[in-house]
Amino acid sequence: MSNEKSPFIVEGKLADNERLKRESDNLRGTITTDLKDDLTGGFTADNFQLIRFHGMYQQDDRDIRAERSKQKLEPLHNVMLRARLPGGVITPDQWLAIDKFAADHTMYGSIRLTTRQTFQFHGVLKPKIKSMHQMLNKAGIDSIATAGDVNRNVLCTSNPVESELHLEAFEWAKKISEHLLPKTRAYAEIWLDGEKVETTEKPVEPILGDNYLPRKFKTTVVIPPQNDVDVHANDLNFVAIADNGKLVGFNVLVGGGLAMTHGDKSTYPRKASDFGFIPLENTLDVAAAVVTTQRDWGNRVNRKNAKTKYTLERVGVDNFKAEVEKRAGVTFQESRPYEFTSRGDRFGWVEGIDGKYHLTVFIENGRILDYTGKTLKTGCAEIAKIHKGDFRLTANQNLIIAGVAPEDKDTIESLAREHGLIAPEVSNQRLDSMACVALPTCPLAMAEAERYLPDAVTELEGILAKHGLEQDSVVFRVTGCPNGCGRAMLSEVGLVGKGPGKYNLHLGGDREGTRIPRMYRENISEQEIMAELDTLLGQWAKERNEGEAFGDYVVRAGVVKPVVDSARDFYEA
Repeated sequence: MSNEKSPFIVEGKLADNERLKRESDNLRGTITTDLKDDLTGGFTADNFQLIRFHGMYQQDDRDIRAERSKQKLEPLHNVMLRARLPGGVITPDQWLAIDKFAADHTMYGSIRLTTRQTFQFHGVLKPKIKSMHQMLNKAGIDSIATAGDVNRNVLCTSNPVESELHLEAFEWAKKISEHLLPKTRAYAEIWLDGEKVETTEKPVEPILGDNYLPRKFKTTVVIPPQNDVDVHANDLNFVAIADNGKLVGFNVLVGGGLAMTHGDKSTYPRKASDFGFIPLENTLDVAAAVVTTQRDWGNRVNRKNAKTKYTLERVGVDNFKAEVEKRAGVTFQESRPYEFTSRGDRFGWVEGIDGKYHLTVFIENGRILDYTGKTLKTGCAEIAKIHKGDFRLTANQNLIIAGVAPEDKDTIESLAREHGLIAPEVSNQRLDSMACVALPTCPLAMAEAERYLPDAVTELEGILAKHGLEQDSVVFRVTGCPNGCGRAMLSEVGLVGKGPGKYNLHLGGDREGTRIPRMYRENISEQEIMAELDTLLGQWAKERNEGEAFGDYVVRAGVVKPVVDSARDFYEA
């Protein structure tokens, strides 16, 4: 961290996480000691937090927590692991490796595709944690910095059409990910039995700093016109600008984020600010400059206000931008024109400009598991055994079987249909709906999300049909708490968990993901939510202009006021 005292540094008693990171020996802590302790299934003291920097969260099955307590047993501790997979690209061999581990060594047997364009294992018990990391390493995957106060998995538009442009953008996503990774060898030493390198000098993190970042940090590379990574949910975004199909540079958007805290009006979702255009050769320098500016100026006193979005609001966008220019040695040019027209995935077969085919299949909630009559996990494994291309995980929790040669198309489609990966009865509404994991594994969840979504969508489909809107849909998202994993704060209809069976209902986002919805009703039941939507969707059916989306209608009709500047007007009535 810079020794120069900046007027933009927040003074005061540091949050305890700052002590934890400072005393962690660059993220080592005493994790190796905890691994040997078989008296508990969990991690103790600081290690509970430190394992997040290694890509894991300690969880337990909340459905059985009370019963275990009655039996005088500790909660059934386990970890959720989130892999680092820049751009969401994974090979068939890698898929088969994670498929086998999920089946053999997790409590739930599933692979969970996430909104961060990667996969998660849920329910890994302590004795299997080290072998899990070693399996991933052997497959060419790791989980470094997918959680904790660092730059996390870098997203990239899963564009199956413009293959050459996507390849360029994907390579930049990988470069950015590698450039911003922690340099400590803690991961290799603890999980891969790497030899600890003794040095007379304290290990240095040149970008992240030895205290790492004030809070989590998220980065994307996006290829217009698809906003499938939801740029306004992220701290740093590189919007690809192409000339004659060739990538020439990026518009840089900084300071987006969706998390907030119930009852705390100093917290709010925020759209990213446009800093301007940079040529390709400045990309890594600008990425590092944004991260180091946030590292040095971010709030280390109050973690609820530690994200980049709050730093921009506190110091001013112009001051933050000027500091980035100074550190990177660049001057932002005027942003190049671009437009987002959609953010969903292109389902079914799409032919790329390279003559190969790409099949996008819908995975409800991203949960890949075998169900009665729908053997998704087996189907993906069977396809992986013969597939010569790659798989792409999307930021909408779906799966692309990419790079299929014309002669292999029928075989792949046959397997996909046999195992329920292609289901013709899926409605537009179901395709436009998404939820975070929530209960029973997420310790932060206040209400159901993943388990509630299928029934909620079925009810929503019925309401749409009632009003003659069977072919229409709304961007509908459910998140079990206000931390934003389900990206409800960029939806047309967003539910944010408040308590068991209760949600805040937000309305008025747009289909392109460029407007934040406003709270319409607070702390209401599932039944009340559907009654409200029945009324409003009925009005939309009767009163909308041609082609007018639901989120645009409720704003035009005055049902809710648009959120123009969330730092100042998000909580207005």
